Amino acid sequence: MANSKSALKRVRQIKSRTDRNKVLRTRVKSLRKKTLEAAQAGNAEEAQNTLKQLASAVDQAQKKGIYHKNKAANLKSKAVKSVKGTTSS
Repeated sequence: MANSKSALKRVRQIKSRTDRNKVLRTRVKSLRKKTLEAAQAGNAEEAQNTLKQLASAVDQAQKKGIYHKNKAANLKSKAVKSVKGTTSS
């Protein structure tokens, strides 16, 4: 357990940041899953809509430092690739 006042404050800060980051990370994961499911089902319109939302959420998470810029680009690239691959066939 933290012994100093500054260490206790750091514990509080880490907890609030973890909670804030978890919301964004969960949002990205659920949108990613929703996009892939829509793409596999052949629902092109829903896949495109959720892909836009996913790209926005990933960009926000990357801006806040939750994801590295290459990880964010990788997530978006894979989602676009799966949507294009299933909707064009």
